[in-house]
Amino acid sequence: MLRIATWNINSVRLRVDHVARFVAEATPDVLCLQEIKCTADQFPRAAFEAMGLPHLRVGGQKGWHGVAIASRRPIADGPPLDVCREGHARCVSAMVEGVEIQNFYIPAGGDVPDRKLNPKFDHKLDFYERLTAEMATRDRQRPLVLAGDFNIAPGENDVWNHRYMSKIVSHTPLEVETLRRLQAAGGFADVVREQIPEPVKLASWWSYRAADFRKSNRGLRLDHLWTSPGLTPAVAKGSARIHDDVRAWERPSDHAPVTMDLDV
Repeated sequence: MLRIATWNINSVRLRVDHVARFVAEATPDVLCLQEIKCTADQFPRAAFEAMGLPHLRVGGQKGWHGVAIASRRPIADGPPLDVCREGHARCVSAMVEGVEIQNFYIPAGGDVPDRKLNPKFDHKLDFYERLTAEMATRDRQRPLVLAGDFNIAPGENDVWNHRYMSKIVSHTPLEVETLRRLQAAGGFADVVREQIPEPVKLASWWSYRAADFRKSNRGLRLDHLWTSPGLTPAVAKGSARIHDDVRAWERPSDHAPVTMDLDV
């Protein structure tokens, strides 16, 4: 069994104790992190070795962005992807137990959902278009996981209010369509939503603006684990989980970890 977790940690150095606690409690074999907000040489490698995740691939950037994959099991380099036109550290890959893992921190897209008026939104859609073109060339039977903060909540029950959020970046019809094209290009399974079908409301992100995130309950499901057709049969039934309890920890990330198990 291979347990894979994805988590936008919002500064790995600031929250390394949170990571250690989560790893101890949830026992992931592979942890995909986003927004590590440090360069590769600043990454707290010793702490990850101590928590039993000594095998690392880190794509770092000073002060912003940054992604990492940490594993209990030996890892090899995965195929690199050139999908970020700005050269940000937003993608890192690895091979673990024969499974290719691509970990993404996809651009949020700013506030205005218009490609011509908002370069950040254009960058977000360009990132998706490049990734979609890449996935359309892949062998669907190759074991592949797409993980990370995709910054799009696709379904009506992946946002706290569909009508309101349809006008807000992260759930606009154009973004949802863009995400669906990527999913279709590789025949990917959205593991969490397949195991917890609609109309159940799901979220993995809640704004810091609310003192009590559960009370305000204005969440979005931005964090995803997708599997290729060749890997989807290996996903353990009932294993997908959003660890929303972690969002209630002291000084948390605004994202909760998401996990699934693979029978590989």
